[in-house]
Amino acid sequence: MSSVNDIRTAFLEYFGANGHEIVSSSPLVPQNDPTLMFTNAGMVQFKNLFTGLETRDYNRAVTSQKCVRAGGKHNDLENVGYTARHHTFFEMLGNFSFGDYFKENAIELAWNLVTREFGLNKDKLLVTVYHEDDEAAGHWKKIAGLTDDRIIRIATSDNFWAMGDTGPCGPCSEIFYDHGDHIPGGPPGSPDEDGDRFIEIWNLVFMQFEQLPDERINLPKPSIDTGMGLERIAAVMQGKHDNYDIDMMRALIEASADASNTDPDGEKNVSHRVVADHLRASSFLIADGVLPSNEGRGYVLRRIMRRAMRHLHQLGCADPVMFKLVPALVAEMGAQYPELGRAQPLIAETLKLEETRFKETLGRGLRLLNEEIESKQAGETLDGATAFKLYDTFGFPLDLTQDFMRGYGWSVDTDGFDAAMAEQKAAARRAWSGSGDAATETIWLDLGERLGATEFLGYTSESAEGQVTALVVDGAEVDSAIGRGRHRDQPDTLLCRIRRPAGRYRHDQLGRRKRQRQRYLQDAGGHVRSPRHRH
Repeated sequence: MSSVNDIRTAFLEYFGANGHEIVSSSPLVPQNDPTLMFTNAGMVQFKNLFTGLETRDYNRAVTSQKCVRAGGKHNDLENVGYTARHHTFFEMLGNFSFGDYFKENAIELAWNLVTREFGLNKDKLLVTVYHEDDEAAGHWKKIAGLTDDRIIRIATSDNFWAMGDTGPCGPCSEIFYDHGDHIPGGPPGSPDEDGDRFIEIWNLVFMQFEQLPDERINLPKPSIDTGMGLERIAAVMQGKHDNYDIDMMRALIEASADASNTDPDGEKNVSHRVVADHLRASSFLIADGVLPSNEGRGYVLRRIMRRAMRHLHQLGCADPVMFKLVPALVAEMGAQYPELGRAQPLIAETLKLEETRFKETLGRGLRLLNEEIESKQAGETLDGATAFKLYDTFGFPLDLTQDFMRGYGWSVDTDGFDAAMAEQKAAARRAWSGSGDAATETIWLDLGERLGATEFLGYTSESAEGQVTALVVDGAEVDSAIGRGRHRDQPDTLLCRIRRPAGRYRHDQLGRRKRQRQRYLQDAGGHVRSPRHRH
């Protein structure tokens, strides 16, 4: 059996031997790409090469890219643990050509890898092509010897890739593996294609056009972008149908079971699967500089962490446990990703602190949910007001509440949740109207809407790491406050988190830092709602 680490190495070395530069994974936080929250595909770090904005000293590359999909368009969070192939964190194997080789070579390289190097049975493989791409279909016949019935033409956007409304684009060709007729499902393009029998293992994108606002033209140098999910190909090569049964995921599942003294394959096995996946996502995000917070990337991280921690609570863990699983993860993935080992102390500390804090409110929030369940009939809908109370008072992200209710066959009124959220924002605006800051009211309201709530750490912390997220001088947001404003070099600042304040400054009820004569402070205290503290 080939291990996940062996498969990754074989992929990289195969393309390295075929003239490709082996390029390290880019961070999960995309660099110079404000359109993405997280790196979600191998081509992200090469985007400027495909568009011609950047050049490098190689025109072929191969990577194993760490990816996160949890938020926005690509959001797999709610399905993780319940299906065979959904993950928040995964690795994308890919080879790339920047104006060098094109369709024929890409298909030949791919076919030789899966059949010769990986040893997959040719009779188990079939491919799709874009319905107008006769060229790709011809190469599959010539190189792989596939007959027409195993080259499926797809007319939908599933087989045509675009970087955006404008920019490079082109047809795709996907390689599928047939797990056998004992598993329900039909081939791609059939009415039952959503079954689990035929699984896509590799997508080859042929970038040959540029989409302009009013027409599509040929690119002068067509390129190649491919993506193969490491977990998927490992499942195939290890004779498994479920990604969570591969060796790496089993090691993490068993670590979760050992730490919670439970059966890894018992009735609560979904919880172990959630923990295994979310441990990877949380740890790699922290290693790449993301910390839990109440907005943006930090809030997605917090949602992932708290979902795992809720499942650990469900497994009977009274004390923080997630941080104890980090050594198992480093043992599995630290050799390929040394940043994981370097950040191990920070990862463990962050997980432990977050789980300790969350446990303070988790039990009370779960009791509220159980009371709701006991008072109504099975299969009902949790009202949005209660879901919002859990979010606002107990720190339950909406998807965590949905995940909990799913176990009882309940749904959650998300429209009601959104309405309660909107009402709170409206109430906050009304509360601000009498704060004496009419001249600067608009800027703080806008910042609160855009940046979300500040995390208040209470009275137990003497210090905390945080980020200055905005500077305001004389009612206007600025990039630098040096030498500006009525009180030069003393702007209002906005922080992502604050501790109990001290010294000669106080926080008004909105969290804005103000100069004053009193030495002791009157702090707003309590649970911090949107808008943010202004510091």
